Amino acid sequence: MATAPANNAHGAETRRDFIFIASGAAAAVGTAATIWPFIDQMNPAADTLAMSTTEVDLSAIELGQQIKVMWQGKPVFVRHRTPSEVDAARRDDYANLKDPQHDADRLLQEDGQPGRAEWLILEASCTHLGCVPTFVTGSSFGGWFCPCHGSDYDTSGRIRRGPAPKNLVPAPYVFTGDTSIRIG
Repeated sequence: MATAPANNAHGAETRRDFIFIASGAAAAVGTAATIWPFIDQMNPAADTLAMSTTEVDLSAIELGQQIKVMWQGKPVFVRHRTPSEVDAARRDDYANLKDPQHDADRLLQEDGQPGRAEWLILEASCTHLGCVPTFVTGSSFGGWFCPCHGSDYDTSGRIRRGPAPKNLVPAPYVFTGDTSIRIG
């Protein structure tokens, strides 16, 4: 009767070693195949990815007007500021502000490039309780007013009076052309 060959002195693998390696590799592949669906389900859904950016055509917005667009389920103001609104915002850079921030810093694009002074893109949620403020011409600060709790914002979206603790948040955007932006 023949006996199984023993390991030789040079470290050659035996048939049993091969079976251990092959079964270990199969177990690793099976574990990865079992875990992958659980990991993959944590990725955002297709409808969420579709809402991750919003394209806006600026050519339809007249000087002194604003529109409200939706981005990731949140409202965003896109305001075409008049020269007097831009001047007022720059003049108020050194006013006594609750949340000090220069107008130019609020216009920065997502890529860090300076924005255009006449375009202000803000998330349209009051920083007090999340209400949507309205733009009020002729108000004491010339900007937005939140009727729920009386917060006043200036023409740069900075909090000037009321219970809101912070300025309106600039939305992340980038100019994709002379008359278009991408939010998000």
